Amino acid sequence: MAVSHRSWCAENGHVESNERLEFLGDAVLGLAIAEKIFVHYPELPEGQLSKLRAGVVNSVTLAEIAREIRLGDALRLGKGERATGGSDKQSILADGLEAIIGAVYLDGGIDAAQALVLRLWDDHVAAAVRHGPGGFDHKTPLQELAVATFEIAPFYDVAATGPDHARVFDAQVSVGEDVLGTGTGTTKKEAEQAAAGQAVDALKKAALAKAANENVTCAL
Repeated sequence: MAVSHRSWCAENGHVESNERLEFLGDAVLGLAIAEKIFVHYPELPEGQLSKLRAGVVNSVTLAEIAREIRLGDALRLGKGERATGGSDKQSILADGLEAIIGAVYLDGGIDAAQALVLRLWDDHVAAAVRHGPGGFDHKTPLQELAVATFEIAPFYDVAATGPDHARVFDAQVSVGEDVLGTGTGTTKKEAEQAAAGQAVDALKKAALAKAANENVTCAL
């Protein structure tokens, strides 16, 4: 049931889809992440804990993890949905992963579900914490880095696709003529934040590479 999308169910006798399991999995996921960050990051105040949880419990991260484990290959989709790339759609992947978590909870209990969540989310939580006090507002640090480095503000280009009830936003952020990051989300803000996060990482890597080259030059 966890891998059965409603489009497949409609074509196969209206059997039950994964939507109810998705509802359960969403709650289990939120609890597992909340407990992890509460225990492992005692120095963070409530506001930062909330930002941290929101930063890793969202459709963007869910879809990213679903792609990492190739969940799309296992999903049962209707012919039309599969033909239009449903196995890689953010909303379908995110919902499917939540349904998997819900199924694991029902089958093995909270310990099994938490173990699954922690295994899949550990690296994502650690990476999110490394962003520091700014939490998950990637746009502000990108603005600061871009102005300090290039004396120009970043520019966001966002396009929306899909029907009104399942709108998907694709964003790319540029500094000058260079595209530094892209991102996808169910809202314009979510897509821009994802793109900004990628751009911040790109600028930091470029700064580190530049510093390393300067050190080599000085040594010579």
